[in-house]
Amino acid sequence: MAITTDPIGDYLTRIRNAQLAGHRVVEIPSSKMKKSITEILYDQGFISKYKFEDDQGPQGVIKIALKYDRATKKPVIEKLGRISKPGLRKYSPASEIPKIINGLGICIVSTSRGLMTGKQARKDNVGGELLCFVQ
Repeated sequence: MAITTDPIGDYLTRIRNAQLAGHRVVEIPSSKMKKSITEILYDQGFISKYKFEDDQGPQGVIKIALKYDRATKKPVIEKLGRISKPGLRKYSPASEIPKIINGLGICIVSTSRGLMTGKQARKDNVGGELLCFVQ
C-alpha cells in the first residue's frame, strides 16, 4: 500500500475519478478530516449518502454514494479542487475567504473551530486554511 503525502488531495482525486468512470459508490481510506469533509459535502447536497465503516482495514473506510442529475446523468459535483497544498499552504482571514462562483459552490476551510464552509466561516468571523473548493 502506498503512503500518500496529501491525503485530502487523494480523497478529492478518488471522487473525481469515480465520477469520470460513472461509479455510484467510491471507497476512501478514513480519517477525521476526511469524515468532516464528507459530512460537509452531504450537508451541502453534493453527495447522496455516506457510511463510515471503522471495522475495515487499519483505519477504516468511508463509502460515499455519488450524486448524479437524473435527466442528464451528469455528476452533481462539476469541479473539485485543492486550494492549500502540502508544499504551499493557503491561509485566509474571514473577510478574504473566496466565494466560489458567487456562492453556488463551496470552499471548505479548516478553522480553529473545526472544518466548515467558507460561508459559515465568514458568518462566524473565523479565518483558517483554505482546504478545497467544490462546485
